[in-house]
Amino acid sequence: MHAHQRQPEMPTLQVLPVAHLLLHEQHDTQRSEPLQLRLQQEDVLKNPPIVAPIATNGGGEDEQRYVVLDGANRVTVMRALGIAHIAAQVVDYEDPELVLDTWHHLIKGMQGQRLLDLLRALDCASLRQTDLMQARALLARRDIVAFVQTVEREVWVVECRGDLHACNHCLNEVVNAYKSEARIFRANTDHLDELLPLYEAVTALIVFPRFAPAEVMELARVGACLPAGITRHLIPRRALRINLPLDVLRSPQSLAEKNLWLADWMKQKVAAKTARFYQESTFLFDE
Repeated sequence: MHAHQRQPEMPTLQVLPVAHLLLHEQHDTQRSEPLQLRLQQEDVLKNPPIVAPIATNGGGEDEQRYVVLDGANRVTVMRALGIAHIAAQVVDYEDPELVLDTWHHLIKGMQGQRLLDLLRALDCASLRQTDLMQARALLARRDIVAFVQTVEREVWVVECRGDLHACNHCLNEVVNAYKSEARIFRANTDHLDELLPLYEAVTALIVFPRFAPAEVMELARVGACLPAGITRHLIPRRALRINLPLDVLRSPQSLAEKNLWLADWMKQKVAAKTARFYQESTFLFDE
């Protein structure tokens, strides 16, 4: 390391009660069911969920709650397995390096006309055809809750009136309309032409709005969840591949004892030089 380079700040890892974690998005059964099988087979937590503290009425440490920014499936699976504690990376939601972005849904296994018929049948929304430029403008102003691009290059906007909670209800209805019949791939662009060469037999792209952190917190506070796979949090200095044995989290030790164990584990990892910070953008091919 050169003299002018600084040691990167280590991520904050803590063992937290699963009951103190609030989801801001629904879990995804297409992902959570295979994850549960993998956790049972491997018996390790590979990647900790990302959480941020949220203010509570009690104000004491025992009453502290955390919003799960990323990892709804992991938290849901730990609950299903009856494991009371989980290792999580705690972040400051006001960190200027933390970015809240949006995932869109690329649809496979459902014809575009079937998708449009399902959306037309919703009581909470109306469907109107337009062009791509206008759809993008309406979404940017939050005048619509989503828009659909089909592979036939038709563009349909999904209109819903109301406050944050009404729009969130409608978004859940939109995703519920197709999630059981279609296979969903997450995409970070609304340029359908860029996505088609990467996937086979997709039929449509559903584009969602960008949310603000305050909206995520508000929904989590009252127990209202966004649909799975819409919010995308980009976390600086993210902790991955911790490979923490689930036996540590299952053990009858107190929460304080488990956190002391985790702190010592981190010191050992640093001392053994097995914790490495990758500053460059990275592709992983073993997810």
